[in-house]
Amino acid sequence: MEQDTIDLLKDLVAIDSQNPSLVPGAAGESRIAAYVADWVKGAGLAAEVVEGTPGRPSVLVRSGVSSGASSRADSGRSLLLCGHLDTVGVSEMSDPLTPVVRGDRLYGRGAYDMKGGLAAALIACREAARHGLEVIVAAVADEEHSSLGVQEILHHVRADAAIVTEPTELTVATAHRGFVWTEISVAGVAAHGSRPYLGVDAIMKTGPVLTALDDLNEQLRGREHPRLGRGFVHASLIRGGREESTIPDSCTLTIERRTLPGETTDDTERDIAGLLDRCRAADPALRVSSRTTLARAPFEVADDEPIVQAVSRAAAATTGKPAELAGASYWADAAFIAGAGIPTVLFGPDGDGAHAREEWVSLPGTVACAQALTAAALDFCGG
Repeated sequence: MEQDTIDLLKDLVAIDSQNPSLVPGAAGESRIAAYVADWVKGAGLAAEVVEGTPGRPSVLVRSGVSSGASSRADSGRSLLLCGHLDTVGVSEMSDPLTPVVRGDRLYGRGAYDMKGGLAAALIACREAARHGLEVIVAAVADEEHSSLGVQEILHHVRADAAIVTEPTELTVATAHRGFVWTEISVAGVAAHGSRPYLGVDAIMKTGPVLTALDDLNEQLRGREHPRLGRGFVHASLIRGGREESTIPDSCTLTIERRTLPGETTDDTERDIAGLLDRCRAADPALRVSSRTTLARAPFEVADDEPIVQAVSRAAAATTGKPAELAGASYWADAAFIAGAGIPTVLFGPDGDGAHAREEWVSLPGTVACAQALTAAALDFCGG
């Protein structure tokens, strides 16, 4: 299992799968999806390509066709393992598609986020098939942008539980934040820069809104989650103005609010509406509006769910130390899977450099992840 996991990881990292929604003209998932489908068939598993969005394929892998295995799928529970095929861009990286091993680390774009976890899931599915267990791998497209892949595959698969194999440093992640993107538009009046009294400076008018957002951040300190800490808001993008000598007639501010389990998009919209109402009260001439452009739900699973317990036991047996239950700092496809009624947990290898210039995944951690996923499948599906 060890060398097979490492070899598979190297092959996946060597395939360009930059998300074209992030990098115009990028390779996308077609080539890596074809590789996964071929590998799967060579391992005696079944592969189904799901391509609801042309050019953005995902692969569903099923263990049920493993030859020589006495099937237990009819009596046991089914388990879905989910990992994404796409990566972010490679700008400023040096030779990002050549997997390089230094010590016990493998470097390359996507090694950590998340081809290590995907390789571990595929190996675990192969091993589970040898025991006749019903394990499914969803190798999905577009997680780094709009999560088209996971939303499409959920129309094709059901399972009793799921593990999303994003990197968790071999901890058992039971929660992650959601996010809401909000566009705030401030209207002004254009005028010549030498005659400011004829105009309304929209960029200047945005200043108090930014200050109010900073105040909201302070208020959010009072809302704490035991594994995630607090929610927060930050200013992501700002644009406005025409040229240096013109009073700007518009300013658009895009903010991101990271939400906690139990918080909804409606809650966030009420927070922003109240904030803007207070800004208008302080400045009756302020012309400001807001709209939500994208929202993703937070995720949480109860500690006593059978899949959480199975992964915890498997992690402890594999690492030789008690499993750590934690929260993940990032958003993941777990929210969509849990939203479909499938109890879900996150578990993946250790490493660093997601979306960074230098990215690496631990080779021992990737192998340990594959071993733990296999043990969790035996526990959950065969118990």
